[in-house]
Amino acid sequence: VQLQASGGGLVQAGGSMRLSCVATSRAFDRLNMGWFRQAPGKEREFVAAINWSGAASYDVDSVKGRFTISKDIPKSTLYLQMNSLKPEDTAVYYCATDLISFGYGSAAVLEGYDYRGQGTLVTVSS
Repeated sequence: VQLQASGGGLVQAGGSMRLSCVATSRAFDRLNMGWFRQAPGKEREFVAAINWSGAASYDVDSVKGRFTISKDIPKSTLYLQMNSLKPEDTAVYYCATDLISFGYGSAAVLEGYDYRGQGTLVTVSS
């Protein structure tokens, strides 16, 4: 599986941005997927995850009510809609996939995913 993330850039605080992650996989409709981020000088952080059907998802408390993860199965694309962005959301965002067991504990650990995209930089100015 190859993952290509895009949609990052510069946005002012309070603005919105949508990240996309296209997966080259015939089994996209069976993939559990997630988003992670890493800010400069900080540890990698789980952001959100969604199960294979799109019926279940998790997100970290810091983005609840602001970020929404979704899947478009016909387009083999994972999305992260980010609203009310804050300077602390500035980071490189990575998509990941092929998580065998979908639960909050497993979905929040990047090492549990077999594939990871190259990342896209999101910069939120104050």
